[in-house]
Amino acid sequence: MGKYQIKIGIIAGSGLEDLAKHLLVDSTPIEKEQVQNDFGVPSGTIHLGSISGIPVALLSRHGPGHRVNPTNVNYRANLEALKSLGCTHILASTACGSLSESIGRGQLVIPDSFIDRTNSRKGTFFDGTSSKYPGVCHVPMEPAFHPATAEALARATKDLGLNVKRGGTIVAIEGPRFSSKAESKAWRLWGGDLINMTTCPEVCLAKEAGLLYAAIAMATDYDCWSESEEHVCVADVMEVFKKNVVKVTEVIAQAVEIIGNMEWDQHIDDLKDLIKSGNVSAKD
Repeated sequence: MGKYQIKIGIIAGSGLEDLAKHLLVDSTPIEKEQVQNDFGVPSGTIHLGSISGIPVALLSRHGPGHRVNPTNVNYRANLEALKSLGCTHILASTACGSLSESIGRGQLVIPDSFIDRTNSRKGTFFDGTSSKYPGVCHVPMEPAFHPATAEALARATKDLGLNVKRGGTIVAIEGPRFSSKAESKAWRLWGGDLINMTTCPEVCLAKEAGLLYAAIAMATDYDCWSESEEHVCVADVMEVFKKNVVKVTEVIAQAVEIIGNMEWDQHIDDLKDLIKSGNVSAKD
């Protein structure tokens, strides 16, 4: 038994808005006003419960009915709310477009890096908004996703006999529009494997907050770079996701159990030390 009580925050992306009723045991809803923090209110109700005896907190990224567009998601409030509820980890799901011929529709991917093309979002906790985050913090983003938490997701897919691609770069665009063909081709030239609208700044903020973050991505379309595939549209994205939602749900549940049986003290302490060392102003 480590010195930290492990609790896993689950951020449900597009297509997984009703994940609480499928995953959680003894779900207790916490209204967003109850966890309002220095950064505002989270996207919606947070459901507390357990999976395989491991405490979890589940939040729909886009709120009930997918009402919050990617730019307007209050990523800071979401993560601060989960942190305030005692979360040590974040498992996030995300629907993505494929930028690679080798990643087909329905393919699961555990990303390990990103290219941030967003431009209208609050990208740091350390901006003087909250006394909880004093000074200016320069957090290294390699590794971008926490390796041991990502490995738990990989083990979960293996346990379930699912095909998963380990590693991949997500290009995060501002949205809510999709890419032009020229942009889509450019992302491929830059080395992007997947494209979405929500990884950034979520993954960066999670690290600043001291949360061990990993994501399970599902490819739902081919954006618009391919000459042989139909171009992305919302209806097709949701259809593919609905066909494969059980896979994502099972992976998250299995990963929670795996994480709950691992030792995390050193990982959590290492991240705390990293944040402390990157906060130059706090040392002045």
